[in-house]
Amino acid sequence: MNNQDGVGIPAVGGESQVTNGNRADQLKDAILWHLKFTLARDTKTATNRDWWISVCEAVEDEVLSRFGETMKVQNDNDSRRVYYLSLEYLMGRLLQNNMINCGIFEDVKNALGKLDLNWEDICEEELDMGLGNGGLGRLAACFLDSLATLDIPAVGYGIHYQFGLFKQKFVDGHQVERPDNWRQFGNPWEIVRPEYSQEVRVYGHVEHGYDNLGDYRPKWVGGRVISGVPYDVPICGYGGKTVNFLRLWEAKSSQEFDLDAFNEGGYVEAVRQKALDETISKVLYPNDKTEIGKELRLVQQYFFVSCSLKDIIRRYLNVHEGWGQFPEKIAIQLNDTHPALAVPELMRVLLDEHQFEWNEAWALVRKVFAYTNHTLLPEALEKWSVPLFEKVLPRHLQIIYEINKLYLENEVEAKWPGDDDKKRELSIIEEGSPRMVRMAYLSVVASHTVNGVAALHTELLKQDLLRDFDDLYPEKIQNKTNGITPRRWLKSCNLELSDLITSKLGDKWPADLDELKKLEAFIEDAGFRGKFMEIKRNNKVRLANHIKKVCDVEVSPDALFDVQIKRLHEYKRQHLNLLHILSLYRKLVHNPDLDIVPRVFIFGAKAAPGYELAKNIIRAINKVGEKINNDERIKDKLKVVFIPNYRVSEAEIIIPAADLSEQISTAGKEASGTGNMKLALNGALTIGTLDGANVEIEEEVGSENIFIFGLKVDEVERLRLQGYNPWDYYYRDPELRAVIDWLSSDVFTPGEKDAFLQIRQSLLDFGDPFFVLADFASYCEAQSRVDDAYKEKDGWARKAILNTARVGKFSSDRTISEYCKDIWKIEPVR
Repeated sequence: MNNQDGVGIPAVGGESQVTNGNRADQLKDAILWHLKFTLARDTKTATNRDWWISVCEAVEDEVLSRFGETMKVQNDNDSRRVYYLSLEYLMGRLLQNNMINCGIFEDVKNALGKLDLNWEDICEEELDMGLGNGGLGRLAACFLDSLATLDIPAVGYGIHYQFGLFKQKFVDGHQVERPDNWRQFGNPWEIVRPEYSQEVRVYGHVEHGYDNLGDYRPKWVGGRVISGVPYDVPICGYGGKTVNFLRLWEAKSSQEFDLDAFNEGGYVEAVRQKALDETISKVLYPNDKTEIGKELRLVQQYFFVSCSLKDIIRRYLNVHEGWGQFPEKIAIQLNDTHPALAVPELMRVLLDEHQFEWNEAWALVRKVFAYTNHTLLPEALEKWSVPLFEKVLPRHLQIIYEINKLYLENEVEAKWPGDDDKKRELSIIEEGSPRMVRMAYLSVVASHTVNGVAALHTELLKQDLLRDFDDLYPEKIQNKTNGITPRRWLKSCNLELSDLITSKLGDKWPADLDELKKLEAFIEDAGFRGKFMEIKRNNKVRLANHIKKVCDVEVSPDALFDVQIKRLHEYKRQHLNLLHILSLYRKLVHNPDLDIVPRVFIFGAKAAPGYELAKNIIRAINKVGEKINNDERIKDKLKVVFIPNYRVSEAEIIIPAADLSEQISTAGKEASGTGNMKLALNGALTIGTLDGANVEIEEEVGSENIFIFGLKVDEVERLRLQGYNPWDYYYRDPELRAVIDWLSSDVFTPGEKDAFLQIRQSLLDFGDPFFVLADFASYCEAQSRVDDAYKEKDGWARKAILNTARVGKFSSDRTISEYCKDIWKIEPVR
């Protein structure tokens, strides 16, 4: 057996405990065994947390048994593997998902019933894993699920954050960030692997030298050395046949404790270096508004890719002599530019540690890397200053300069002879003061394939952001429309709807989401429509109870639940939603008997700690909601709630209950979006612009089952070139002017007249960069169409069912199958 990573881990008793006999009874015995022998508890003293851990351990026994079998087969076959590098994995909770994927969900519930335990109470003990923030991390988690489900040998690599992003609270409407100490009392799904620890050098300097053949061989010396300790999280595919793993690196100081300093009374100095080193894996996305914050981010990214690459190389060299098969066995995917430092790091390892010649090393690098772009915002493309790079990674800067020099001389010059302006535009090094390293350009140049994440996004990459690269490397840029795992985002989070679908279609659909098309056959069945909407209302009741618990606001499940849940950013335009809410509120104040469908506007979002305007929008939504929710004049026709600390487990409550899905980004700014897919899958209708994957959702569900509004991409660009002036819209539209002025007053914040001045300035004085005012009238008109459609209950039910039935394309299984065929060239290992 080719033992790459300690395989063959048995479950308790040497084999799966739930393969024979009554599975519920065997699982009950396993739970009691772990309660007694893992936690040293008995049934009388056990807390809900003790029971939760015991259940996790019993399920983990099943998972690890299959993990051992998976690793043995993959290693015996010397399989080609995908190594997925992502700074984020928004995993959520794992217990229910693992039970469903292992096929033991009902057995575990029955086992807990035999122990007189409430299943939901036990599940609530689990904290979301603090490994991600937004769509990037959730996509990575969906991809891991699909890779395992499709039997693709794969390893995810990331960082074992101690605090994740942050825990969000609201104080007087303000976002307040608190540490998300999700690992405070351990996590039963993790396995620490100290034997595979890696050492990472940062800072230092480069010494010039020569090898024994007289060839120039620079040497990186000095600086600090930090240890990376891996923690593995098994990833169980649906059906439980394949279990891959996610490997997360935690920074540990190579200088644990300075005893001499401690003995001399220097108690702080004794642990200073340890604290500095271990800061690297403390939080996701350290605030980079300061220079020291930028430096920590760069060190964090390098630590992650260096540990990961060293581990990949170790695994490969354990079973291969020489590097000849490296590109045949290794496929490395860069999830955005955060892991782009892997390119110069692999070059450094090959050149400095394995004495490759430059051309040989560069050819190998270009065969193993592929890069996914996730943004159309030029300002969101990562750049690092050359002085900072030189300070932290001096040898890597040398390598990047050499990559840039040869690529400009050999490739750009060949395509555009003598065109120095073109070289300047395409250079990995951006001229300026200071010079900057363009990480997206480095990723494009070094990768054999670059992909966008929606059809529109990919076309815009080719036409605009990466246009010259598309000319230079025809066919390198391709599309892979994002997807979501239906196991978590329907089967697990919406159990009643899942059961209804299974009763009509059988149990194959979670692994083949195109099966949902067969639901169209039941569209004329009044009983089916009634049951579908009854389940929707049950989910709304559940969410209403949750809102009362976390927001202390009473909402009616009979109102339309209008949902916008996503990262808070100007281009996602939560403030456009807010202006429409103010418009409705103003109409109701003037006419409380206005015939509109009662609505509950539901928000969930976090703003980056340093993003002041986004935080101001959060406060505005909270303060406007506070006034609306307590205004008796409008007879509860409007409610506004902002659910704090939005995360996966919150989304799993909100999404099944949503009636309307807000996907209202400025056309041409959202790469794809995946929340739109999750909400549509659960029977929510979309209101949105023709942006990101909304374009493809409209194609699938039909234009009559979606509410499209606003400027298209070409219209946005035309308006920009003509000289967009938001003041024109402000003066032309009395309603728009009224709501902006209203928000700018102190009506919602008595005594604070300029509380929302930042929003007003962004919309008017600073040019409204995301065309909120230009789309306001069209958005309000589309919302009127929503109102009319919702009043016709049977018609709305038909539209909701068709949304669920027609979004099978957006399974991450389809996306991963396309990556495997077109980018990674990898086959399943069953």
